[in-house]
Amino acid sequence: MARPFLRGIARRAAGSVAAVLLTAASWTAVGSGIAAGEGPAAATAPDGSYIERVDRVDDRRSDVSVYSAAMRRTVRLAVVAPARPAGPRPVLYLLNGAEDGLFPDGTEVSWLTRTDIRDFTAGKDVTLVDVLDGRYTYYTDWVADDPVLGRNRWTTFLTAELPPLIDAAFDGNGRNAIAGVSMSATSALALAEAAPGLYRGVGSFSGCAQTGTDPGRRYVQAVVLSGGGNPWNMWGADGAPAWTDRDPSADANLAKLRGTELVVTAGDPAAPGRADGAPTSPPGRGLEAAVADCTRELAARLDTDGIAATVRYLPGGQHAWPYWQQAVREAWPALARALGR
Repeated sequence: MARPFLRGIARRAAGSVAAVLLTAASWTAVGSGIAAGEGPAAATAPDGSYIERVDRVDDRRSDVSVYSAAMRRTVRLAVVAPARPAGPRPVLYLLNGAEDGLFPDGTEVSWLTRTDIRDFTAGKDVTLVDVLDGRYTYYTDWVADDPVLGRNRWTTFLTAELPPLIDAAFDGNGRNAIAGVSMSATSALALAEAAPGLYRGVGSFSGCAQTGTDPGRRYVQAVVLSGGGNPWNMWGADGAPAWTDRDPSADANLAKLRGTELVVTAGDPAAPGRADGAPTSPPGRGLEAAVADCTRELAARLDTDGIAATVRYLPGGQHAWPYWQQAVREAWPALARALGR
């Protein structure tokens, strides 16, 4: 889970889009129990990425496996349709924390198991795509393959490979938003910047966007190390240009968010209050205080650059799922505008 993992980070840290045109789409069986003519379209992109398997879990959720040609591996997703689909609809992509996702024993720690976002969006005619792989990777394109974390081309996957496949298979209308927590709060900003206009709304909850300067750079390195990876395989050795070039809070990158519906939140542990379901003795207050400092710096840069954003500090905030559930609910009006809903 993200919370105990990030307690460890707090200790250690102290020391353009390629155009993808679908070339094939057919109503053939793509998953267990899906007969021809009944399931999502089996779509293949020119680079060789394709939907490998779709397993219907219930009337709304499908577990989906997508082969990424860029990463040369299969990525697991959960796709949730609205309760009453009404034709082509927008897609909200959800990224999880560094230690979240689908584990080998079948345990799932995700937006769908730790928040009520499925029920909350049931009547909103929006498709949810929860990415269940990608732990410790910051959902970015790495400069080198890693012996432990493998080949990571997440920016390519999430900006060029996956969205057209999801639209073809699950009746997407081309309007997207993205939200992330903790590690992936930084990723959500970076992905929107990497493909301006692809993600029209961004929710960045409890992240530290400053990857080119300390302490944010040290947080990133601690995350990768905690997963057994080598952070120098991500953006090069410490101090390499990519650490600054890919910093979501750099002015040149923030400019790419102009016109995006942007919501950034962090907890305010000093303010009284507690989210429903939050622990009474929060272990994540110290870390969330550091996150709040990162958020204040980001907010100041956004203001200086004249980039509109909604920035919120949640009272009693902790680095925990109940607060991220609260955050996405408060962000919904902005995300809904981005999605045309």
